[in-house]
Amino acid sequence: MKIFHISAECYPMAKVGGLADVVGALPKYQKNAGHEVRVVVPCYDTKFKNENTFETVYSGNVVLGNFTFPYNVLKEATDKLGYELYLIEIKELFDRSNVYGYEDDIERFLSFQIATLDWILASNIIPDVINCHDHHTGLIPFMLQYSYKYEVLSNVRTVITIHNGLYQGWFSHDKMNYIPEFDVRHAGFLEWDNSLNSLAVAVKCAHAVTTVSPSYLDEINVSANGLESLFNKVRSKSKGILNGIDIELWNPLTDQMLEEHYAIENFDFGKHKNKQKLCERFDLDPSKPLFSFIGRLFDEKGGDLLPQASALSLSENFENINILILGSGNPDIESQLGQLKEEYRGNYNVFIGYNEELAHLIYAGSDFILMPSRVEPCGLNQMYALRYGTVPIVRRTGGLRDTVIDFGDNGNGICHDQASVGDVCYSVNRAVKLYDDKDHFKEIIKRGMATDHSWERVCQEYIETYNQIIEKNES
Repeated sequence: MKIFHISAECYPMAKVGGLADVVGALPKYQKNAGHEVRVVVPCYDTKFKNENTFETVYSGNVVLGNFTFPYNVLKEATDKLGYELYLIEIKELFDRSNVYGYEDDIERFLSFQIATLDWILASNIIPDVINCHDHHTGLIPFMLQYSYKYEVLSNVRTVITIHNGLYQGWFSHDKMNYIPEFDVRHAGFLEWDNSLNSLAVAVKCAHAVTTVSPSYLDEINVSANGLESLFNKVRSKSKGILNGIDIELWNPLTDQMLEEHYAIENFDFGKHKNKQKLCERFDLDPSKPLFSFIGRLFDEKGGDLLPQASALSLSENFENINILILGSGNPDIESQLGQLKEEYRGNYNVFIGYNEELAHLIYAGSDFILMPSRVEPCGLNQMYALRYGTVPIVRRTGGLRDTVIDFGDNGNGICHDQASVGDVCYSVNRAVKLYDDKDHFKEIIKRGMATDHSWERVCQEYIETYNQIIEKNES
C-alpha cells in the first residue's frame, strides 16, 4: 500500500507538540510492516533541516489566488528516519524559525497543501491513501474530490486524523479563491458557521475520521468548539485510535540523553542516578519525592493551575517534596511560576522554554509527572513517564482516561476528576503517602513500566482503517 502522511509537524524536522511525535513515528512502523510510506511537511528553518542533506526532486510554482510562489520539493537523502521524508520549500512563506503564529498562516498552509498535491500529480506516484493531520492539511480531501486539476487523483482515499479539535483553521470567504478551481455547487463543504473552516471541511470530505484516543472521540461529540453536531453526524466513519510511542527512541535502557541507563529489573538504581543529576542541576534534594511538569503553559494543559497548586503543595509539604516545571506559553503563567523560585528555593525550580534532552532526564529522574489537563486528546507525556518508571498524576480526560488507571483500582497512576487546584493538591498529598510506602510505590512503578504502548498495535489499527475505505471504494 502507498501511504502519504501530510502534516505541519514531524519530529525531528519540526516539533511543537505531540503531533510531531506521532507523524515522526507512525510512518516508520507502517514502513516496517511492509508498506510504501512518504511523509510531507513544510520546509522550516530548523536545526534538522540545516544539519542534514536534502536533494531537490521537483520544482514548480504554486498559485494562491492572485499570488504565485516558486517552490521546491526536497527529499532527505538517506531516509534516516526510516521512511521517505519530503519538505515543501516555499521560501517566502516557510523560511522562518517558528512553525505557527504568523498573520499569514492561512496562506502558508494553503500553499503547502496545494504544492503537495501539484507535486503528487506531476510525479505520477499516486498514493492509495493520504492521511491528513489536523486542520493545516484539512482542505486536501476537498481538493482531491472537487478541484478540477486533481481529477486524476479523485480515487485516492483520505483520512483526517484529529490531534486537537480546538484548532480548526478558520478563514474568511474572500480567500475562497485561493483554492484551485472547483465546481461551485460543492462550496457548501467549505462552510461552517458563516466562515470557512478547514477542519470541518476535512471531517465532511475525508473517507474516514480518526482521533488519537477512543475517549477523545466521545468527548468531541459533546464539546468540540462548535463542531459537535458535525462529529455526531460522521460518527459512522469515525474511530478513536490511541496513539503509541516510539519505544526505540523512548527507551531508558538505551536513551543517550540519560545519566544512567536502566530497565524494569534495576529501575531503582537507574532512576536514583538520574534523579541525583537532575536535582544537582536545579538545586533540589534527591531524597524527597520529585513532582515535575513538562509541557505548554496554557489553560488547556492546566498550566494556569500550576502556580497556586505548587505554592499550596509546597506550603503543606515544604519539608517533604520538590517541584520542577519545564515549559513555556502564557507569559503571565511563566511570570507567576518564576516568582515562586525565591520563596521556595531548594524545593522548587522552573525552566522556561523547552529542551529535549532535559525532558528525557526529567522523565527518568522524576517520581511523579503532573498532567492536570482540561483537554488532552491523547497525551504522550503519561506514556513516556510510564515507560521511564515515573508515576503520572492526571485528570481523567481524553487519552489520559484511556491510559492511566488510579492505583487505588490496581492501576498505574493517580487520577482526579476536576481541573482544579484542589484536585491537584489532593493528588499530590496522595502521592506523598504512596512514595512513603516504598514497596507499594515500587509495585506501581513496575506496573507502569510493563505497560505496552508501542506503535506496532497502533500501526495495525491504522492499516485496518485504510483497508476498509479502499475496499468500500472498490465494491
